[in-house]
Amino acid sequence: QVQLVESGGGLVQPGGSLRLSCRVSGAPGSSLGVAWFRQAPGRGREGVACVGGGDSAGHYAGSARGRFTIFRDDAEHIVYLQMNFLKLEDTAAYYCAAGSSPRCRDRVFYLSDWTSWGQGIEVAVSA
Repeated sequence: QVQLVESGGGLVQPGGSLRLSCRVSGAPGSSLGVAWFRQAPGRGREGVACVGGGDSAGHYAGSARGRFTIFRDDAEHIVYLQMNFLKLEDTAAYYCAAGSSPRCRDRVFYLSDWTSWGQGIEVAVSA
């Protein structure tokens, strides 16, 4: 059973940076696609970034491209989301998700492709 544990959230000022971590266990980490989603209060869950199984190329939502970077350390079974130039509208609960054969592409995230989820972690951007 795949388990995902997020860490690294917190409070940051606009323009600041945070790095989220997702530790993957229960499956060969490199074989899984891993994504980051987020959900702001009163809004639906939206994809932020993903990386395919056995791949290192990141794909991003339009709101994340140029500011966020997803990368994986398969030796440590961790997938990171580096978030720079954070904005107020980036405030949300961030979730790590994994799937065995997810469609991972720019701007389009298929929620049903991601079959394992972490508990989520809060990111608050505030002055």
